[in-house]
Amino acid sequence: MWRRIYLLLLAVRLYFALSPSYIHPDEHFQGPEVMAGTIFNWPTHKTWEFTAEAPIRSFFPLWLVYGLPMTFFHWISPAERAPITIFYMLRTLFFLSSFVLEDWALQELISLPRQRHLTLTLLASSYVTWTYQTHTFSNSIEVIAVLWSLVLIERIATSRSPAFLSPALLGFTAVFGLFNRITFPAFLLLPAYRVIPHILKHPLTLAPLIITAVITAALAINADSVQYSNGKGWVITPLNNLLYNSQTKNLAEHGLHPYYTHLLANLPQLLGPALVLLRRPLNTPVLSALGGLLALSLLPHQEARFLLPCVPLLLTSMALPRSTKLKRAWIVSWIIFNTVYGVLMGAYHQAGIVPAQAFLASTDVNITDVVYWKTYNPPTWLLGPRSATINTTTLMGAPVETLLATLNNKMDCSKELFLAAPLSATALDPLVEAKELEIVWSTRRHLNMDDLNFGEEGVVGTVKRVVGRRGLGVWRVKSRECP
Repeated sequence: MWRRIYLLLLAVRLYFALSPSYIHPDEHFQGPEVMAGTIFNWPTHKTWEFTAEAPIRSFFPLWLVYGLPMTFFHWISPAERAPITIFYMLRTLFFLSSFVLEDWALQELISLPRQRHLTLTLLASSYVTWTYQTHTFSNSIEVIAVLWSLVLIERIATSRSPAFLSPALLGFTAVFGLFNRITFPAFLLLPAYRVIPHILKHPLTLAPLIITAVITAALAINADSVQYSNGKGWVITPLNNLLYNSQTKNLAEHGLHPYYTHLLANLPQLLGPALVLLRRPLNTPVLSALGGLLALSLLPHQEARFLLPCVPLLLTSMALPRSTKLKRAWIVSWIIFNTVYGVLMGAYHQAGIVPAQAFLASTDVNITDVVYWKTYNPPTWLLGPRSATINTTTLMGAPVETLLATLNNKMDCSKELFLAAPLSATALDPLVEAKELEIVWSTRRHLNMDDLNFGEEGVVGTVKRVVGRRGLGVWRVKSRECP
């Protein structure tokens, strides 16, 4: 019975992995966007993390996670490089890493079969696994690095003789995790005590750990130095990242939050009803989660995805209610919670942008300009080679007056101007009725949660508009002065 449920949930995980939802810009702009431009030589957009005088994002993990599969794809298909194919290839790889590496690590960390089955079932039925973990986030990579670091720590701690392979792998994984995300060490601070007795008894265990850590760090620093300064100077991105994030004024540009945001808002958003199942024993995964939660809570900028490693770690210490009624009630609440969040974040959230970019990349129309309004930043790497000829303007949530002025400034009878915007944007209705906008592509599978207007429309009116008119459209912008 357990295996059947697990396999069914595995199919659900794959379904959401291949759904084109768009949770946060970082899933594109901190990975695929950068590497696509580097490998395929497509004009892509690099965010400030990569262009600052002291860059804070390392290319070392990007090459290993995105660069290798993209290079392989480039090698087997040098002529035909459809960006949407690469998109689904990366999603499939993240699905496989979740299914194979994440689940495998948990099986090693949990010794009791009953607890192992419960944890894997909860993980497989969590919307966080379906969505965040199968998207190309650095946080998703961090989850795998944290879990396998804990596995290696446990292998070292339980070894009765000097260990060499596990410490060597731990040295590589720890440095890789650090260069991937500066917050990574926080999850290893408390569990590290597990290896102290073994190291005191077998000091030589430190040798392979230190050697591989130093070699990996040297390779990472060299890769970044070559990428950012052509080898003319050393670039240590984790240090730059630490210095940047130590300044509150820098974090204020991304939004400041109370110290309790992670604990009282973000963690419940990720785990929902599972929080009431936490039990007292502090095993190694729970200690890891507590250390990460404490350290991340000290930072004033807090987003829910920063806590992704905490989800599988805390699920290792869950116990279902003993009462049959309470157990059934909890299971129902868990199913509802994950279904709602799964459909929202995994199927509809900004889900029209990726297929819209795929349409713009493949259409025969000679597009020159595209304006996106009331959406997330569109990943330009999904345009492929056409990103060199298509000028993309992102207005995000700008007033409609700004949109109209932008369209007017870009209007040229010798060019093809397109507008991509939510179907729920009623401000566009007069332009459609005046036939100044001609729909050329649309999808109903798109929800724009940034277009809520409860103040003027009320709850019912807003829901009717945003949900009832859900979708994303691409219009050709026409002018009465053009033939």
